[in-house]
Amino acid sequence: MYEARLRENLPRVEARIAAAQERSGRTAPVTLVAVTKTHPPAAVRAALAVGLRSIGENRVQELEAKVTEVGRAAADWHLIGHLQRNKVRRALALFDLIESVDSYRLAQELSAEAERAGRELDALVELNVSGEASKTGFSPDEGLDAVAAVAALPHLRVRGLMTIGPLTDDAVAIRAAFVRMRRLYDDCARGVPGFEARWLSMGMSGDFEVALEEGSTLIRLGTVLFGERLT
Repeated sequence: MYEARLRENLPRVEARIAAAQERSGRTAPVTLVAVTKTHPPAAVRAALAVGLRSIGENRVQELEAKVTEVGRAAADWHLIGHLQRNKVRRALALFDLIESVDSYRLAQELSAEAERAGRELDALVELNVSGEASKTGFSPDEGLDAVAAVAALPHLRVRGLMTIGPLTDDAVAIRAAFVRMRRLYDDCARGVPGFEARWLSMGMSGDFEVALEEGSTLIRLGTVLFGERLT
């Protein structure tokens, strides 16, 4: 059933992505992360079957169960939710990209664990451009300094930034948040040593077209691909 849904929904999503890029005149490649959180391993297998390689999960323990069934090497696994510091070691064994580095203490722990593991870890720094108390991430006012501090840590490769758009139906507010995020991303690219401007991760099922119009290069889509969780 998941694969049938994806074969119906993915072409529509891809058409919307293309239209958003055409409207904005942007041509940068877009990475689509299929968010399978709360869905069973069948959703991951379906995503892989239709050619989606990047898979997003919120929780370490949920991915552990899926990796057991699907296999660690089957996908590029993205952690898109808040990571508790006591789960860092488990996360490093599972995820290829940590999108949600939302504090310097977490960044330090990730760097230290990556060093112990003898590897480099790809990461995005999360900024809370909406200012909503329910969201984690560095504030825009500390953005450049925070990104510079994280990028200076050994064994972390800061490949870009991530944000979650404001929880509102106000299209003007949503666009303004993404515009601000894009400016911060460009400022980091110009002025932060060690910052690799590869991914600007912003946009989910309800706002990804606006995010793409404002320069997102990575979108995290769940409901628009899979629908609500099957019971």
